[in-house]
Amino acid sequence: MSKKNFADSVVEFNKNLKYSGNLPSNFQVLNPYLDNPETMIVMQKFYQKYYNDSNQRKFLIGINPSRHGAGVTGVPFTDTKRLESVCGIKMKFAYTHEVSSVFMYDMIAEYGGAEEFYKNIYINSPFPLAIVRKSKGNWINANYYDDKELFNAVKDFMIDSLKKHISLNIDTSEIFILGKKNATFISKLNQEANLFEKMTVLEHPRYIQQYKSKEKYLYIDKYILALKK
Repeated sequence: MSKKNFADSVVEFNKNLKYSGNLPSNFQVLNPYLDNPETMIVMQKFYQKYYNDSNQRKFLIGINPSRHGAGVTGVPFTDTKRLESVCGIKMKFAYTHEVSSVFMYDMIAEYGGAEEFYKNIYINSPFPLAIVRKSKGNWINANYYDDKELFNAVKDFMIDSLKKHISLNIDTSEIFILGKKNATFISKLNQEANLFEKMTVLEHPRYIQQYKSKEKYLYIDKYILALKK
């Protein structure tokens, strides 16, 4: 039996993504694939371009997509700017700039470029849809761990999502988690579901861009040393 094509499997996973569980009253889940037909198109182009093989990959785990990154493009840590300028895939009906995407693509350039990076690394999140919370009448980005009730509501869905990510052909001997708080919660999921052997924690791109931008290249080196060993 031939191994499943990585791109086809990711596209299928994204096409079937839906969250129908409960949420605390001030939170909402956004599904970019349902909200914007162009997202589905560019997401498929991206995976067919970089993942059209059956290679095993290392897993870089974010928190949950932001509204301006994967919440628009369907590609983790990729805003429309970098989707076009680096990956050569243009979105006609959306334009976004996302802070984390800037760091991620500077790191990818140092790694050896998008083709080399994505050949070896798969990025996604335990909660693969965008979460927003109501604050002073506006909806703002939220993380799955911002609220205990929210985490408890989405926990089983996250374990299920992580199992589906693993089934794509992920190396579970060591995974790479973005953000210390994220790592605390993923280790809770791991204790319950026994998904990964070793978890290596890297600072989250947003944190680096906001608070450590002067030391950005030290963090890029740290990422590359971890991911290439």
